[in-house]
Parts: sequence; C-alpha cells; structure tokens
Amino acid sequence: MYCFRGLAFDVSQCIEVRGIKKTYGKVTALDGVSFSIPCGERWCLLGPNGAGKSTMLKLIVGLLKPDAGTIEVGGAQPVSKEAKAKLGYLPEDATPYLTLSVRENLEYMGALRGVPDLRTRVDYLLEFLELAQYQNSKVSALSRGNRQKLALALAVIHSPNILLLDEPLNYLDIPTQEKAISLLGSVDATLLVSTHIMSIAERLTSKALIITRGKIVWSGKIEELKSLGSSDEPIESIVARIMVKGV
Repeated sequence: MYCFRGLAFDVSQCIEVRGIKKTYGKVTALDGVSFSIPCGERWCLLGPNGAGKSTMLKLIVGLLKPDAGTIEVGGAQPVSKEAKAKLGYLPEDATPYLTLSVRENLEYMGALRGVPDLRTRVDYLLEFLELAQYQNSKVSALSRGNRQKLALALAVIHSPNILLLDEPLNYLDIPTQEKAISLLGSVDATLLVSTHIMSIAERLTSKALIITRGKIVWSGKIEELKSLGSSDEPIESIVARIMVKGV
C-alpha cells in the first residue's frame, strides 16, 4: 500500500507504461515504449530533440491518447480524476493564463487543486521564487524567465504525488536555476524529468531512461551509466554514444 498525503493506492509502480505507440501522420514518435517508475524514485528521460520525450509526458498526463499500449498513473488511467489528483505537470514552453496576474494564477490553480491554507502556500512560492514583486503584474507583461518560474510554481502548488517536468530550467538564469533545483529537490514526490541536458539530469534525478528515435535504448542508475565509459570520459559522451549506437 502506497499512502501519500491522505491518498492511498495498492501499487508499487507510480508510472507504468506498456507497449506505447504514437504516430503523427507518417512520423512515428514512440515505437513500443515500455517502462515502470516505482513510487518515490526520481528518473530522467534523456534524449535528443525529436526523440519522443515531450510526447511521452503528454501521454502520461492524459493530454494525448496512444495509438496502442496502456499507461497507468498510480494504478489509474491518465484521464481519470484519481490520476489527475496525484499529478503535477510542467510542459515545455509553459504558458500560464496571460490575462491574470501572477497571484491570480496561483490562487486559481490552488483553488482548483483544493490546496489547504492556500494564501500561505502562495506567499511561500512567491517569496521563494522571487516573484513577490511581480505578484500583481499580468503574466503577459512578464519576461520569459519569470513566466517559467510561475509555471514551475503552478506545477508544485498542490504538492503532487507524481511530478512530471519537461525541460524545467528553460529560460532561467543561473541563480534562478539554483532556486528551482532547491525547490524540486525538496518536493516529496515521484519525479520524471525530460531533458537533453545531462547536468540537469544529474542534479535532479538518480536514474535514467535514454530514448532515441521513439525507443528506450537504455535504463538504469546514472552511476551505472558512468561506468559504461572510461574513467576520464564525460558522461555526455557516453550518453551520446548510446543514443547513436546503443550500449
């Protein structure tokens, strides 16, 4: 039994993906992808641009339907209320509600998610991510970096059980990246981070799925991944070789 903040479900795998296929016209985005992520673990989805990473996350959160295969999130279908209650999601190039203020975005999403003591939670995220000075500004007036910070806050406002992040540090300067990494390091959630930047994967996760041309070609601990190369070989070189040639 996995029990988290009052939600209980009889599964050891928080994300279960079996034989997923997805095409866009004649282009195959995912070709028989299968993997499991146990509850409480932190995984990254590594791959080049166009490998199918963003498509995979959209399928897990129920924004897309697979052509074949099945997905379970906390033992439930992605489109179910049970799954959506457990999930937090940061899409690539996220766009919060442009006509609402920063605070209004957070209060609206927090209310939809049933966040207890919402004002305190909103105030905390505004201060931690250094958005307090923009709290009454319309999102349309924000820089791309501040929009990304707000999108990150919206993804975690309800302290989700399972958190999916697509290139979470996009558009953030180095000090803000450190803030975001600190925030994400403190969340008590099963984590799946899609990225093509190895340093981000190493900072946020301990295990990796490598995907290329719509197929998973390697999975395991990042430390095991390092052992596949020589002692002085950069991990980026190892990952690149696996993406091109396999292990």
